[in-house]
Amino acid sequence: MRYVEHEKVVRRMNGRMIVNRVFQGLFMFATALALLALVILLYRIVSQGAGHLSLDFLTNFASRFPEKAGIKAALVGSIWLMAVVAPTSILLGVGSAIYLEEYAKKGRITTFIQMNISNLAGVPSVVFGLLGLTIFVRALALGNSILAAGFTMSLLILPVIIVAAQEAIRSVPGELRDASYGMGATKWQTIVRIILPAAIPGILTGSILALSRAIGETAPLIVVGIPVIIQFLPEGVMDTFTALPMQIYDWSSRPQAEFQTVAAAGIIVLMVVLLFMNSIAVFIRNKFDKSY
Repeated sequence: MRYVEHEKVVRRMNGRMIVNRVFQGLFMFATALALLALVILLYRIVSQGAGHLSLDFLTNFASRFPEKAGIKAALVGSIWLMAVVAPTSILLGVGSAIYLEEYAKKGRITTFIQMNISNLAGVPSVVFGLLGLTIFVRALALGNSILAAGFTMSLLILPVIIVAAQEAIRSVPGELRDASYGMGATKWQTIVRIILPAAIPGILTGSILALSRAIGETAPLIVVGIPVIIQFLPEGVMDTFTALPMQIYDWSSRPQAEFQTVAAAGIIVLMVVLLFMNSIAVFIRNKFDKSY
């Protein structure tokens, strides 16, 4: 008596292999299409803006003359902005993740909060700009300062950092917690000495990637009222400033063809900053990553 029909098995396996090859081809095509678009974009930006890159471009202020236009104020302003966004968002995001994962009781309220945090990560950035305009610019009378823009950008990336920190904390093996409690450590000692050191690669990687998003956002800054051109450098968090995305937006919106080249050079500077931040994330993960 035959329990397995060889011909039927072969037909089914051939059908599965055909489906596998079809989907493999579709996935390869999608990947190649995305890479092609990226290569075309990079080629156009670099070929158009590389000729305008110079030391004068990095040290000059913005100008109505393309040959004299520089990115100094925007570059320094972006650094000031990140100096506010980074500590605010990381401290609040990691603290919230620790509370939700280690202290909050599992129930409907906690589930509702986590669901809304995940939903906030997909809200358009202009909505956060309106929130920052209402609370920080008008209600708290911070004006279009670095502090107001920094708090607004912190709200934008806060959900992303919370979710990334939660996933990093969840990835810590439960045996490490149990061993710490078995040695007589308190919950806070376990969090500080066991959980956080083990979760640092995931937390910092997610945080730096979120900061990379914040430094390239334009819509919240426009809504908050950040100017596109200033002729001075900010000296404190209450000063007016401009940022790289705002400066690039202004240059790209001008009708003169020369300013399109200047905008492309500004995009190259912004991409270099983003690549530097992402390389830090990769370095941190490779240096502190541990296998349990």
